[in-house]
Amino acid sequence: MIEKVKEEVNEILKEEESGHGMDHIERVYKLSIKFAKKENADIEIVSLASLLHDVDDYKIVGKENRDKFINARRIMDDNKISQDKQEKVINIIKNMGYGKSLKGIRPNCLEGMCVSDADMCDTIGAIGTIRAILYAVSSKGTGIIFDKDIFPLVDIDAETYSKCGTNYGKEDTAINHFFDKLLKIKSLMMTESGKEEARIRHKFMMEFLKEFFYEEDLAEWNKFFKEYIKNIN
Repeated sequence: MIEKVKEEVNEILKEEESGHGMDHIERVYKLSIKFAKKENADIEIVSLASLLHDVDDYKIVGKENRDKFINARRIMDDNKISQDKQEKVINIIKNMGYGKSLKGIRPNCLEGMCVSDADMCDTIGAIGTIRAILYAVSSKGTGIIFDKDIFPLVDIDAETYSKCGTNYGKEDTAINHFFDKLLKIKSLMMTESGKEEARIRHKFMMEFLKEFFYEEDLAEWNKFFKEYIKNIN
């Protein structure tokens, strides 16, 4: 059943280029299962939620349909998933995401916590660094990886973050994205497994930024970085 679900998800996401394609889904799925086993969560619910969490993204179904979960429900119907399990999966998906967390909305079950942690972990570390750069230079980004004269918005609220898909301003660069979001992810982990994984990935990003500012020889950015770290650690 899971393989059939994967096939249907792939059909929807195979041309997605915003960083939420099938490669992202596969990574979140594998990491979610790893967390679920450690946390003794329901593997089937975790599998379904991790595979389906992006099939109703507004970039695919439009903002007017994103909360209807048309694709997720259709795929689960196709695979004869019980209504009880469907509601559990939908409840997880509707409470996931960094933007939701800014509004105080978080998953309220162990399975949702596992999937949310895995999804957020995929935005950080080595892969997260690559994704941030690729997004910046894509048609959806600003085209700017770094501008030494543009410092980041470090306290983005939910409304501003909702504009990220259409660029919230000149501050929306790849390096600035570490400060407006990525370095904050570690503190949002909800499971012990997620916390352990996030610590490793967070450490990589810290080393990357230290090296980046060293090679660019930017004393002002080094000072900014050190002050920022004091406030989040």
